Amino acid sequence: MKVLVIGSGGREHALAWKLSQSPLVSEIISAPGNPGISELGRSIDMDDEDIDCIVKLAKDEKIDLAVVGPEAPLVNGVADRLRNEGIRVFGPTAAAARIEGSKAWANDLMYRYGIPCPDSRVFNDSRLAIEYIRAKPEGALVVKADGLAAGKGVMIPESYEDAEAAVRDALDAGGFGDAGNKIVIEDRLMGPELSVFAFVDGNDVSSVAAVRDYKRAYDGDAGLNTGGMGAFTSPMLCSASALDDIRRDIMLPMARALVEEGSPYQGILYGGLMLTDSGLQVIEFNCRFGDPECELLMMRLESDLAALCLAVSEGRLSEMEANWNNDYAVGVVIVSGNYPEAYDTGYRISGALETGADKMIFHAGTTTNDDGYLVTAGGRVLVATASSSQSISDARREAYSMVSKIQFQNARARSDIAIEAD
Repeated sequence: MKVLVIGSGGREHALAWKLSQSPLVSEIISAPGNPGISELGRSIDMDDEDIDCIVKLAKDEKIDLAVVGPEAPLVNGVADRLRNEGIRVFGPTAAAARIEGSKAWANDLMYRYGIPCPDSRVFNDSRLAIEYIRAKPEGALVVKADGLAAGKGVMIPESYEDAEAAVRDALDAGGFGDAGNKIVIEDRLMGPELSVFAFVDGNDVSSVAAVRDYKRAYDGDAGLNTGGMGAFTSPMLCSASALDDIRRDIMLPMARALVEEGSPYQGILYGGLMLTDSGLQVIEFNCRFGDPECELLMMRLESDLAALCLAVSEGRLSEMEANWNNDYAVGVVIVSGNYPEAYDTGYRISGALETGADKMIFHAGTTTNDDGYLVTAGGRVLVATASSSQSISDARREAYSMVSKIQFQNARARSDIAIEAD
């Protein structure tokens, strides 16, 4: 089977790495891919949001299965276009991908179908939004861009002034482009966060796996939100019975709600949850694997990923099981200097980029320069990922050992990923 992996980050490298282990897969092509993915197959340099080019490539290459990594192509309808050409796709339609493409739409869906989530209001007028904020206790709200903002459209202000600045930046200054033309203001929840993932095919929902990620840029959860600075997963992060409850009370109801709305979901469903004093609450749904969560989950997935993706694309998920092993895994993201604010790229990467069954350096933002050297090409550059059958401590130690062996100018990483799980 010839598989097309759409995307260029650490998530897509992890998906390609896992797909390459399947006896069903004869060739992997990535678009646009990255130097790490290129070691597993051919990479075609193109914009993964240029849907016409993606569809043409898939037809020309006679692709048997397309696996879509990023959210933007899904929200923009790449899965619809590929399916219309008779190409099997692992990824939801544009209508189903609205669960990530519009936070306002997703919240309305949750309210209507009884899925637990915080109270929220939608605004496109900064004056009305600020009036609403001032009527609430200080620091009690979260401000979100309604659309896609590369994981950075969530602001958690501690003061009225910070909240008003966030509103004005989004609605008046266009700080998030079209994604911020409308904002969602939600009640702020307190408690540990949890990311959960399940394969979904219409009404069928697989077993659930859980990961805890770190969004803030610096140690101690300081600094701005990022696309993700690291994550960990373990069988003790969430009990088997709790995962069953999450599947029953959150993932299945959302899958069935989308069917009821005429937008059956096919792909991986990502629920961002918060464990509050009053129980589980959904703070967001996403229409793809998280990043860097995907890198860890691919180390825990015992099932054949290609077979699972194929079953989802053909409406046969009920015939398959998603089996997750009981290993511990830690991923640490190595980023460019000032990320997520302005940063420079093009710095040569040196050191040992280790690979193996239980440890991998996944490429997230890399390229090769004209001289053939590996250089930085993004804010999140590499993801040092390690798993262990023994403990989080072992996995954490190995992940940070890999981090220590990699150098490029202004490289940095958080030092506290999974520290509380030791």
